[in-house]
Amino acid sequence: MHWLMLVLGIGALAVAMKTTSVALMVFCLIAALVLILMWVLGLYSQRAGARSRDESAMIDPVELRRLREQAEARKVAAASQGEPPQSQP
Repeated sequence: MHWLMLVLGIGALAVAMKTTSVALMVFCLIAALVLILMWVLGLYSQRAGARSRDESAMIDPVELRRLREQAEARKVAAASQGEPPQSQP
């Protein structure tokens, strides 16, 4: 959808270059500026949205604390048995 803004902005720029009316030229230049800015913001929004993380995959603080406690318990159990701690994949 944001590509439509680029095409319309270029069209407004072309009309501004071809017209003999100063008022129409000013209107078309302002319209071209706004449409091209909307295109840039749409492009940025699409790229930033593609790189954002999924919030449902994030670990909440309670789950993180539980995982740390489990890791600490494994370390203590391994140390009490005299074995080196195993690394998790």
